[in-house]
Amino acid sequence: MLQINSASLYYWYNGPADMRKGFDALCGIIQEHMHSNVLLGGVYIFVNRKRNQIKLLHWEGDGLAIFYKRLEKGRYELPVIGPENTCATIDWLQLQLILQGIVLSSVRKKVRFLPPK
Repeated sequence: MLQINSASLYYWYNGPADMRKGFDALCGIIQEHMHSNVLLGGVYIFVNRKRNQIKLLHWEGDGLAIFYKRLEKGRYELPVIGPENTCATIDWLQLQLILQGIVLSSVRKKVRFLPPK
């Protein structure tokens, strides 16, 4: 079962995805365009050209799982990613806000402690 929390890494594919693609074709995008491997963990996020459908692909240890959502009205907001990048890492809070339809630029986060990396 897919849970959106701070324990996972979230990889956003920066380009329109064909929502007819299934497990194998999305894994192909992850390998060829995102230069990653779905078996390493994390959640891979794909949005269609109209931005009204989203797919999240996740390896659960014994198989792949897809979360698929189609909006009946409205569009998903895209995170700010440079056009030269084919993918980017987003945090779990950004993903939650995108799924809930909250405008990312209107959100103000207060400064919090971050441990050194």
